[in-house]
Amino acid sequence: MRLGWKELVRRPGRFLAAGGALTLIVILLLLLGGLLDGLFNASTGAYRSQTVELIVYSEDSRDSLLRSRIDPATEDEIRSVPGVRGVSGMGAVLISGRVLGGETVDLAVFGYEAPNRQVPAPPAPGRAYADATLEDEGVALGDTIAIGPSEVPVEVVGWVEDTRYLAQGALWVEPGTWHQVLVTARPDAALDEDTFQVALVETVDDAEAVAGRIREQVPGTSPLTIDEAVFALPGVQAQNDTFAQIIGVTFVVAGLVVALFFALVVLERLGLLGMLKAIGASTGQLAAGLVTQAVLVALGAFVLGGAISLALAAIVPAEVPVELEARRAAITGVGVLATALIGSAVSFRKIVRIEPASAVGGS
Repeated sequence: MRLGWKELVRRPGRFLAAGGALTLIVILLLLLGGLLDGLFNASTGAYRSQTVELIVYSEDSRDSLLRSRIDPATEDEIRSVPGVRGVSGMGAVLISGRVLGGETVDLAVFGYEAPNRQVPAPPAPGRAYADATLEDEGVALGDTIAIGPSEVPVEVVGWVEDTRYLAQGALWVEPGTWHQVLVTARPDAALDEDTFQVALVETVDDAEAVAGRIREQVPGTSPLTIDEAVFALPGVQAQNDTFAQIIGVTFVVAGLVVALFFALVVLERLGLLGMLKAIGASTGQLAAGLVTQAVLVALGAFVLGGAISLALAAIVPAEVPVELEARRAAITGVGVLATALIGSAVSFRKIVRIEPASAVGGS
């Protein structure tokens, strides 16, 4: 290890090429991961904020919130299923609104009966809790938003965090206000006063087991766990799969860069490594030096790449939803270190096969 460290300190220029390439790869990984997280959070916040275990759709909706319909009779049947603790209704409508005296904004207006992790109990009629991202679009606390073609007035009385839906800022209103907005926005999709689009189900047993019972005992329903419902949202699964493949390929490229660099380093130093073996250095010591160099180069690239990524994320336009999260940074750091270790391990075989006499003679 000391040999590897001393060479790295005395001749850092030798490692600039590999360090520079890894730094660019780290930047790419962090920005890709940040973009994936930003897109995911912007589409799924309203679902991830729920504290219930299940969301029940009508079977013919193909697990789409906007197409689903759950009437009071169906809710009563769901309540009677063993393992169900509570049931509440929720619905949404995608629509534009105009801040009085301000700009037009795109909204996801949610009507709900019970509080969740982010949103308190429903406000009074004609009032709403607004997702904090709407503040960037010119909405302020106390503003009245005229929603839809009939300009239903809704006053913003509080902010909530991370409740966006399909990349639109959410307004959370009580059921009567939501039905009024729905009627004006989509008269063809108007629902009876006590009917919602989905039922939110709190369970006392295993959620998947309760979902199976609901599916069997309440015909015409499609119960999903929260995770299943999140990935059933339009585009979320395909988006995650695509980014995961790109990120995976980028990690492979990182491993190839490290493997090629250290293979060349070992090839250049065959004579020196043979001499070190001749004077008593073990194969393990030489391999440890190589691993030390790979780890330190990877760590340096991660730190530098992380700093550059933070700077780039700060100047990215607000329309590009890049969110650099600690969890993503940790995954990237561990992945870069792992690929560096695997890449450097490719050269171990050559080190093991070095014969001191032939290597020194050949040099």
